[in-house]
Amino acid sequence: MLMFRELPCIYLHRAPVDFRKSINGLAVIVEQQLSLQASDGSVFVFCNKGRDKLKILYWDNTGFALWYKRLEQDKFKWPTKSIDECLSLSEQQFHWLLSGFDVLGHQHVNGLNYS
Repeated sequence: MLMFRELPCIYLHRAPVDFRKSINGLAVIVEQQLSLQASDGSVFVFCNKGRDKLKILYWDNTGFALWYKRLEQDKFKWPTKSIDECLSLSEQQFHWLLSGFDVLGHQHVNGLNYS
């Protein structure tokens, strides 16, 4: 499923976030912790501590949008070995992540069949 067109940048916030945070709380993380502009059209991806939920924040020229995805049977393959607080993803890596693949090694999660 293609949700976005011509993504300028995709940023993955590596540390888990409190999923009670909504648009305003996540935008504060983007601007204060990552020192990035939340309203420049970039996509910001956040994960919960259990790594079974994602929140995706982006600005679509009319306001912020927040997408939420929950896996039913497994965990997202979240990059944990990087020392960077934020990783920049390619569009392909972003789609791999949403499909349940490891963005760095693209191994699929259990229960997903791509044949």
